[in-house]
Amino acid sequence: MNDWPDSWTDENGRRRQYGRGPRPEGGNVMPQVQRGQAPRQRGVPQAPPGGVPQQPTYDDGYYDDYGPQGPGGDGGGYSDSQVYGGQGDPYGGRPAPNWPRRIKITLITLVVVALVVGVSTYFWADSKLRRDVDLSKVIERPETGKGTNYLIVGSDSREGMTADDKKRLHTGSAEGKRTDSMMILHVGDNGNTMVSLPRDSDVEIPSFKGSESGKTYQGTGRRVKLNAAYAMDGPELLVRTIEFNTGLHIDHYAEIGFGGFAKIVDAVGGVEMDLDKGFKDKWSGADFKPGKQTLDGQQALAFVRTRHAFAASDLERTKNQQKFLSALAHQVATPGTVLNPFKLYPTMGAGLDSLIVDKDMSLWNLGSMFWAMKGITGGDGKSMNIPINGSNGGNLVWDKAKVKTLVNELKNDDKVTVSSD
Repeated sequence: MNDWPDSWTDENGRRRQYGRGPRPEGGNVMPQVQRGQAPRQRGVPQAPPGGVPQQPTYDDGYYDDYGPQGPGGDGGGYSDSQVYGGQGDPYGGRPAPNWPRRIKITLITLVVVALVVGVSTYFWADSKLRRDVDLSKVIERPETGKGTNYLIVGSDSREGMTADDKKRLHTGSAEGKRTDSMMILHVGDNGNTMVSLPRDSDVEIPSFKGSESGKTYQGTGRRVKLNAAYAMDGPELLVRTIEFNTGLHIDHYAEIGFGGFAKIVDAVGGVEMDLDKGFKDKWSGADFKPGKQTLDGQQALAFVRTRHAFAASDLERTKNQQKFLSALAHQVATPGTVLNPFKLYPTMGAGLDSLIVDKDMSLWNLGSMFWAMKGITGGDGKSMNIPINGSNGGNLVWDKAKVKTLVNELKNDDKVTVSSD
C-alpha cells in the first residue's frame, strides 16, 4: 500500500503538488494515485492484487549516454580511470598541470626576487660610502673636459688598525696620514688611461682655501714633493695642487688606507700576480720570488709599498701599484666572486667600509671607475707614469712639453699618444 500523498494544501488554502521537475514527454502527467493503488506506467506490467509491483527499467537513454553504452560505444563519457584515478590516468584524477602558467609564475617570482635583492644591495652599498671629501671647497678650478677624471689615492692611514695589525702589516705607528700612491684615471670614449703621479713629484703649492678654517692661503711659489700637499690640508688641497700643476679638472676622488686595502685582498681570496723578478724590502716586509703566486692582504700591501728594493724607487713602485690595482679589479670581477654572495658581500663590505670618496660620487661612478681599471688589465686602455725629465734636490721634475700634450689629449678625450719613456 502506498500512503504517500501526491499534494498538500498551503496556509492560504491553495493546493500544491510534490515535485517541481519537468513534465513527462508528450505533456502527459502522472495519473493520480488512489490510496492503496499504484500508478500505472506504460509498458510496465502491473502487480497482481496484494502483490509487490514490478520495478520499472529506465531505458530512456540516460544510462546509454553516460554509462557503459555512452557516446562512441566505449563505456560512456567517463572511464573508471578518470573517475577513480586508475592506471590509465597519470594525474590520479586531478586536472593536468598548466605548465605555461607555472613557468610564467616562476619567471615573475624570480624577477621580483632579483629586483628586491638588487635594490636592497644598492641602498646597503650606498649607505656604506664615506663621502667625506668636499670638492666644492677647491678654488680656481680648470674647466671640465670630456670624459671623467678620477683621482685615486692610497694613503698610509692606520685608522681602525690594532697594534697586532700594524705589526703584521709592517706599517709602523706614524700619526696622521700621507699619500703613498696617487693616480689619475681617465674614463672616456676613446680608451681609458691610468697615469701615476709619483709622490716625490716636484710641484708648486698654489693659493687655496683651508678645508676646515675656510681661510684663503695665498700661494708663495713654494715647491714641494706632491705628497706634502695632502699632509698640509688633506684631499682638497691635494686636488687643488694637482689641478694647478696639470691644468686637468678632477671630477671624483677615491682614497683607501692600509688596513682597508689588505682587507679587500683577503676578502677576495688573494690576487694572483706574475712577477718578472723577485725582491726583498725589510721596511715593507716584502719577500718575493719570481713567477706566478697569489698574494694575500699582507703580501699585497708590502708589494705596493716597496720602494727601497729598486734603484728608481718611486717610479718602479708606481708601476707595481698600477699592475696590482688592475689585477685586483680583474680578480674582483670574476664570476667566482660576483656570483658568490659569500664572497661578493664581504668584498664589497671591506672595500666600501674603508673607501673615502667625494660628496658627489655615486655607486654608478664607482662602478665605472672599477670597470675601467679592470679593462686596463685586459689591454683595453693604457697605463703610464707622468712623463719625467730629471730631478731637482731629490724631487722628480715633470717633462713640461709632454705633460701639456698629455693633458690636452685627456681633456679632449683623444687617444693618448704620449709615452712616459
